[in-house]
Amino acid sequence: MARTDLDRAVIAADVARGVCRLFAQAGLVAIPEVPLPNGRRTDLTAIDARGQITIVEIKVSRADLHGDGKWPDYCDWCDRFYWALAAGLDPAILETEPYRPETSGLIVADRYGAAVVREAASCHLAPARRKAELLRIGRLAMRRSMIASDPELAMGWNEG
Repeated sequence: MARTDLDRAVIAADVARGVCRLFAQAGLVAIPEVPLPNGRRTDLTAIDARGQITIVEIKVSRADLHGDGKWPDYCDWCDRFYWALAAGLDPAILETEPYRPETSGLIVADRYGAAVVREAASCHLAPARRKAELLRIGRLAMRRSMIASDPELAMGWNEG
């Protein structure tokens, strides 16, 4: 039985929720759908207490994974990159190229939690890029918080 777009969106939201729970336990804060300066948009971006940036790309099916050629564009904007797979997907599909198993981490998640299957290698952003990204992500989060409390602020406001 084929999954509909709505089914995939619900599963992706469940995976994001589980990853956020895992990150919260580890002291990271996360925000979904962060546009990057290169035109891409992350599924989740997280920051730890030291200012290290983690990007998570969520995949809910084999087709979703194999149809994604844009993910290498995220690696220049984070210290760690993780794949997050929906529970039930075989993690072995990420053990070969082109998915860079030597550097990318792997998380398996559902709506109730997540587990790190493979840690991501750290690639340390340059200090100037880290500062710029932390400022950009912080402003984005604050803008979203402002709009949540006063939706009229959103009129004409571009997230980029």
